[in-house]
Amino acid sequence: MTKVVIEDGKVVDVGEPRVEYCPLFFKHRGIERITKDIVRSNLEFRIKDFGMCSPSRKMRMRDYLSFGISEIMGMCIKKGILDCAVTVCDGAGTAVVTDPELVQGIGGRISGLIETSPIDSVIAVIGAENVLDPRTARIDQVAGARKAWEMGYRRIGVTLARANDAALLRKEFGEDVVLFAVHTSGLEEEEAKALLDNCDVVTACASKHIWRMAKERGAMQVGSKVPVFALTSRGKGIFEMRLEQLELKSVDDPEDPPRPLI
Repeated sequence: MTKVVIEDGKVVDVGEPRVEYCPLFFKHRGIERITKDIVRSNLEFRIKDFGMCSPSRKMRMRDYLSFGISEIMGMCIKKGILDCAVTVCDGAGTAVVTDPELVQGIGGRISGLIETSPIDSVIAVIGAENVLDPRTARIDQVAGARKAWEMGYRRIGVTLARANDAALLRKEFGEDVVLFAVHTSGLEEEEAKALLDNCDVVTACASKHIWRMAKERGAMQVGSKVPVFALTSRGKGIFEMRLEQLELKSVDDPEDPPRPLI
């Protein structure tokens, strides 16, 4: 939960972090406390490592997390549960993607994007015809789902972070969309409730309201450090398939939540 601005492949501004500890950053990068300097160095590492927000962006990747949303969506496409994923990519904005490795490459190691600018090489890999707005790299997940429908897809997975988008997509598309809520840290209570009401799968991130309300609802949980919750029978079926794919019966690691929950 830190606002970062990247221009021309360089980090030019870093805000004050609202979350001090993330168990995933500790596990994968050994980061014990998140500071402005740590955020800057981590983003610079990602730019160097896989070209995030630059023309040298590596676009296809293998699974990174056991229960990351991009990993789960990629699995759903492979298994025929989803026809496509409507996701957000740096350098392209909202895009409709059918290649599981591309879904993973786009979302596997990216933080929440608020705004991005078009990068021709990134759009070329996705295919301009699959990008919502190649000219502006606009981010609009509702319009992206509508584009996927117009392209002929009928089992559409959509990542989203806004409660209004979730409610609108559920009303408009019903069971033809599988909704995955991401980047939920800092949500107001009503927003968290609306996501839980409308989405199939919701990541807890550092949201105090998601952590509490999802457990109160008895949602199926995978992961304990940064839990992911299934709210619907379809979401639970997806989790069970993922557990089977990973040859796990359950996930019972000790809790180690982000700090503070906000």
